[in-house]
Amino acid sequence: MNLKSWSLKKKIFASLIFICLFLILWFISIRPSNERNWSGDQTVLSYSEVEGSEVKVYNIRNFTYRNTTDYDKDYYNKTFRLNNLTSIWFMVEPFSGNLGAAHTFLSFGFGDEYVAISVEIRKEKGEKFSPSKGLLKNYELMYVIGDERDLIKLRSNYRKDTVYLYKINTTAERMQLVFLDMLARANDIKEKPEFYNTIFNTCTTNIVKHVNKIAPGRVPKSYKILMPAYSDELAYELGLIVTNKSFEETREHYKINDAALRYANDSLFSVKIREGL
Repeated sequence: MNLKSWSLKKKIFASLIFICLFLILWFISIRPSNERNWSGDQTVLSYSEVEGSEVKVYNIRNFTYRNTTDYDKDYYNKTFRLNNLTSIWFMVEPFSGNLGAAHTFLSFGFGDEYVAISVEIRKEKGEKFSPSKGLLKNYELMYVIGDERDLIKLRSNYRKDTVYLYKINTTAERMQLVFLDMLARANDIKEKPEFYNTIFNTCTTNIVKHVNKIAPGRVPKSYKILMPAYSDELAYELGLIVTNKSFEETREHYKINDAALRYANDSLFSVKIREGL
């Protein structure tokens, strides 16, 4: 190798190092924001205030849909008494045609009233979710606190996805602690935005973090967390789902699509879809 050729290779190598360093510094410098041109369904952030055993939740989303992109916006505030929290439910929405992908969230039952907390990307107008983009600080994270007539019906009745709604086996104390912890995180994100990440900061990984914060080690590491279409199978294996059936029978038992369509306009929607569960 002559001196000229060696010198050229050193320059190319130095240039590549410079470009890599520039890209790393640029990536590190990207900061999340709550000030963007958000999609209409994700403009408003929910938050809460806790006073003793009472929790007031602000901006509970309750949209009325004609289809997935055409809806009437509505939000309400509601006060919940922690002592009235009697159940917690795990929703799994596998995405058809996308192996292993799914959305998950938790819903909390206060007698016949339910409020759901869904960890989602916060889309800007015109944005669509891409797993690869989700690795590269393209989406902020948000905690959508919503009425089940919005968060469940959107998925079962308008997206036409299969929806499983599992009753979780836990104590009243842990229900309250998970509920409060999720609300606290929603408050934190309202003040300090952060990025979604397809591997480390998703709907399911956040649920696992909340559960393990309350009960350390309750949910171990598993590929079924990164592929949340199998997260209900993991929950079943860990004894987290109320059932005495096989997993296949349990899945069929907790599938609520038919009931969601049948009771779509019922004021007791959340109660009706749980009949027999």
